Amino acid sequence: MKNNPFLLKEIKKIAFFGDAEVEPGSEVYQMAYEGAKLLASRGYTIVNGGGPGVMEASTRGAEEVGGETVTITFEAHDAPGFEGLDEINQADRNISYDNYPDRLKGLLMEGDVYLLFKGGTGTLSELGMVWVMAKIYYGKHKPFILVGDFWRPIVKAVMENMFLDEVEMKLLTVVDRVEEVVPIIEKWKKERGL
Repeated sequence: MKNNPFLLKEIKKIAFFGDAEVEPGSEVYQMAYEGAKLLASRGYTIVNGGGPGVMEASTRGAEEVGGETVTITFEAHDAPGFEGLDEINQADRNISYDNYPDRLKGLLMEGDVYLLFKGGTGTLSELGMVWVMAKIYYGKHKPFILVGDFWRPIVKAVMENMFLDEVEMKLLTVVDRVEEVVPIIEKWKKERGL
């Protein structure tokens, strides 16, 4: 269990998940950009899926303050429904996989904390994975934060309609503004002695 890459050992890398279709200037893009800028200025490495939208915004925000960036991508030759690597999203380092599930696994392994912004089915799949991993490894898990007030009715609907236990509910952290992320991460670091 010592070498399990899904257990929290440190908080140095923050993975950003969210929609590839959001445009520069939109509220979601700006939140990801400002969040990455804020976190990178505090020394955190920013990790994302290498595409446009939220992913590009987080790379740009981090790079603006000289932060370190990592993209996790895959060669999307036979995947016409996938946005692929965005040429504008130029990170310091790229890790490439052969398929989408391995890319998601790479994002989960590379990130220490996960931020989930507004997105589509890809973001929902990422939420499902980070949430179930947190439950499975509860107490040693990598935490996640849902960023944006739009998550509140989604969380409410899930709570009212799914079979969730107390641990699963304790894992949820929703913030309305990206500025709320840093104090939460610092609190987690203190609580876990990191």
